[in-house]
Order: sequence, then structure tokens, then C-alpha cells
Amino acid sequence: MDPLLMEVDTQLETERLLLRMPRPGDGKVVNKAIKSSVAELKPWLGFVQELPTVEETELNTREAHINFLKRESLRYLIFLKETNEFVGSTGFHNIHWSIPKVEIGYWIDTSYSGYGYMTEAVGKLTDFALDQLRCRRIEIRCDRENDRSRAVPERLGFSLEGILRNEDLSIDGSKVTDTCVYAKV
Repeated sequence: MDPLLMEVDTQLETERLLLRMPRPGDGKVVNKAIKSSVAELKPWLGFVQELPTVEETELNTREAHINFLKRESLRYLIFLKETNEFVGSTGFHNIHWSIPKVEIGYWIDTSYSGYGYMTEAVGKLTDFALDQLRCRRIEIRCDRENDRSRAVPERLGFSLEGILRNEDLSIDGSKVTDTCVYAKV
């Protein structure tokens, strides 16, 4: 089946969270979270190396909306259900519909770290990928030194399939890094 014809939920819920497809107008709240979390995100994420403007973040969220509709990537913004406060972002990228398999990426506003929100969100995405999208493989890749990111797949029972040594450059380009590959099949 052509992925464009697939019915994909644009909104998912957990006990505490609402995950939804990005929409026009989301750039402001996403940008605010990036700016307040820059110190924690900068070592790991390329888009934080130079702080994006609100307009650049708005453009990015609109592109994510379009990519969701095209089924090229499925980004979900994470909000607290009770207060509608923006918590972070997660979603599927590197999608191979023919298998099907996906990779999950994520980042969180630092002020919401330590409450289990990202584990809850990624757990929901994992179940959704297995049950609704019928994925045969779900991957999470992260830098070997990013302990907080590694804790998410470990808490969710993903298997560490391997550590790719000298596989990538650090975000600032100053050193060669190792990448952990976690998977659930």
C-alpha cells in the first residue's frame, strides 16, 4: 500500500500526555523550549548549534506537518494533558515502509526532565509502531555518552544491539563518537 493512503493517527494520548502532529502556529512554543534548554540540547542536536529564530522554528514545524501528511516522517509534539504545556518532541524518522521499520528520535524541554515524560511518550510511540503501523523493527540511536537519552530505550526494554565505534562526528565536529543502536523487534 502506498504510505499516502495509510491512516495514521495525528494524535495519541497517554495517562499524562497528548502527542499530536505539528500544526501551523506551533513554532513559538517549540522555539521557547529550545531556547530554555539550549545548554542541555546543544551537545547532542545539530539544530541547536545556532539558536533558531521563532520564524525558523515555525518553518520547521510547518515542514514537519507537511512531511507527516506525506508520511516521510511522523513528528509528534508532546503536551501535558491537564495544562497543555509543551514538553518536547518525538517521532518517527528514517521510515522504511516496505519492511516496515522506523527510528524514534526525541528531545525534551529541560524544565520537564526527570518526570518520566519522555519514557512515557516514546513508550506510546513504540506501542503505536508495533500495533498500528505493524513495524517489524523500531530503532533508537544515540551517542554513547548521552546517558539521559540512552536511559529511555533501556527503561522501555529495547535491546542494545551494538555500539558503532568511531561512527560519527560530535555535533561540534571536534571528535569522533560512538553510536548506540537500540532496537525492538
